[in-house]
Parts: sequence; structure tokens; C-alpha cells
Amino acid sequence: MKRQLILNARVITKGKVLPDHCIEITDGKITQILPCSQVQDLEKEVEIFDACGAYAAPGMIDLHIHGFAGFGPELGTEQALLDMSLALAQEGVTAFCPTLYCGKPEDMLRLVKNTIGAFGQEKGAHILGYHLEGPFISPQKPGVMKPQDIAPVDLNVLQELYNAAQGRIANMTAAPELPNITALAEWCKERNIVLQSGHTNATYEEFLQGVNLGMTHATHLFNAMSSFNHRAPGAAGAVLMHPEISAEIIADGVHVHPDLVAFLRRIKPIENLILVTDALLPTAQKNPPFYANREEVVFDGGVWKRKADGVIAGSALTMMQGVKNLVRFGYTLPEAIACASTNPARLLSLRAKGLFADGYDADIVIFDKEFRIIKTFIA
Repeated sequence: MKRQLILNARVITKGKVLPDHCIEITDGKITQILPCSQVQDLEKEVEIFDACGAYAAPGMIDLHIHGFAGFGPELGTEQALLDMSLALAQEGVTAFCPTLYCGKPEDMLRLVKNTIGAFGQEKGAHILGYHLEGPFISPQKPGVMKPQDIAPVDLNVLQELYNAAQGRIANMTAAPELPNITALAEWCKERNIVLQSGHTNATYEEFLQGVNLGMTHATHLFNAMSSFNHRAPGAAGAVLMHPEISAEIIADGVHVHPDLVAFLRRIKPIENLILVTDALLPTAQKNPPFYANREEVVFDGGVWKRKADGVIAGSALTMMQGVKNLVRFGYTLPEAIACASTNPARLLSLRAKGLFADGYDADIVIFDKEFRIIKTFIA
């Protein structure tokens, strides 16, 4: 039996910050949170980490990330996912969903087949399952996706991907207005895949029809979706007006205006806001040239843009920077941490992650008041 103790931490749990607390861990599981004053004679075999007054929070979970530090699933190797896992752990991320771009079925299938061997071999952040961002999305809202890769709903294609992934598809983005969306929703529900609404030109009514099918989570709210208009509320309006719909937020201050991110906190239950990075492969990569989805990108104005036409290609956000931004935008620190850990764990029904509770995985990030990572514990 391996026992560990994190001492002198400001523990963030269940909407509170508990100063001068300790976290007891046994065999990779949390056994109790207690005031440091209650810690009695420590046995010699207990491994101790002194947080020295820093914050301790549940490890962050990124459900939408294409790559990091030059590594990602688009490279099509097991090692790329393993290296991505290690790099993310250094940034306080303890679990993630490697996200595949919308692609031709044969290309997506090849990437899955060439990377699935990484699952269970990772030494850093846990690989939860693939996030498929397409190919069943709206041609009217491709974002940076290649229009020629967008396809109508085809369950045979999806079954091939599912088989190649050995069932490890965690979530999928699709447009709720597409023909055959009912069959897709039923197929995903049977396999416990979270079907998200995104890259959608749905009317308000079409979006709510998707909600009725179980598509109650929105991919990168406001980005690549029909906008909010007083006569046509669109997809964005549906998410704003219906508190039960949860949503991803890219909190870099560019993809969504900071005041709008703050507004979301006032009108939606905090548990239905989920911080994601949507980070591209060159995020935190040191030396150019930088490539994402086989296109050269440049870092400009806080985001990655396609060099060819200046279109925003994606985010350069890290999860901890996102937490810092949420606090700067008006969220409390416990609320920001919930958006980064508890809420994504709940969305994917991860029963032992995202909280400090008895029997939960000891996935923990230690950081200082400047939001600098001090230490990441995974189990």
C-alpha cells in the first residue's frame, strides 16, 4: 500500500477554497481532505509533498484539443499521442480527448488506426477517447475545416471509425439540422458517445430539435454556428436561452469577447459551462514554421491564423491560462476550476475524476497565485 500526503495546500473543492488543508492519497486514490492541524504523527513510509501554501485543484480535463507542443493525432503516430500526453501533464492537464479534424473517411480512419495503440500506454495525461469534430457538419459553417471533407451523415462510416477506435470515441461534433440526425443521435446514445452540436447553421427550432434528441452540449459556443438575432435566435440563441444546454467556451478573449464570457456566468448554471482550449498542434511549440491540419499557420493577435488567408485556424490557449482568464473575466477561482475539471468530468460521466472526494483518482494540479504550474499528480 502506497500512502502519500500533500501538505499545506489551499485546496479547491466543491465551490470552496480550504486554506491550510492536506490531501491524503492511498494507492493513487484520494482518501480524505483534512485540516493540516489534524494531521497526527506521520509514519515514515508516507511520501510527503509540501505545497507551501499553493493551490491544489482537481486535474484539468480538456475535451477539445487538436494538439500541443508540436504533437497531436494529425501526425498519425502512437508516439505523437504519447508525447502530447506528457506535454499536457506539465501544463496541469490530467486527461484529454485528442480531437480529429473533419476529414475524408479514409483519412480519419487511417489516423485512428495509427494512433489507437497509444491508449493505455500514456505516461502523462490520461487519453479519454477521441473527439471527432466532423465529418457530419454544416457546409455553411465549416470554420477552418476543409469544405471538401464535409460529408452527410453515414452510419457505415461512423461504424468503421468506431471499430478502428475499439469503441474509444468519447464525443463527436455534428450539425443537428442534417438529414438522418435522429439515427446518428440514437447510434451515439447506444454507445455512450456525447453527441455535440457544432459547426451548425441550424435555425433556433432545428437546434432545439437536436436538444430533444439528446444533443444538449454545444461545441465552442458562438464559433462556427448560426448567430443570435432578435428575429432568428439561431444556435447561439438557443444555448443562451435554455439553461439546460451546456457549452464549450474557448476563454482566450479572442474567440469570445471577455464580457460575453462573463455574461454566460450570469445567465447559465456554472455546471453547464466547460472550458476547452481547442488548441492546435503548434501551441507551445518553440520554433517555426508552424503547421496545423496540414496548413501553415502563424501566431497573430493571440490565436493561430492560416498563413494563406488570415482566417482564424484555432486557439493557442492552455487550460491554466483559460482558468486565469475566467478569473480575470469575473469568475471565482472555484467556478473557473469547476469549468476546467468537474464539469467536463460530469459531461463524460467520468465517475472518479474532476473532484476531490473519497475514492476518486488522485489527479491533482498544484499552482501558485500567478497561475504557474508547480506540480501535476496523475493517480
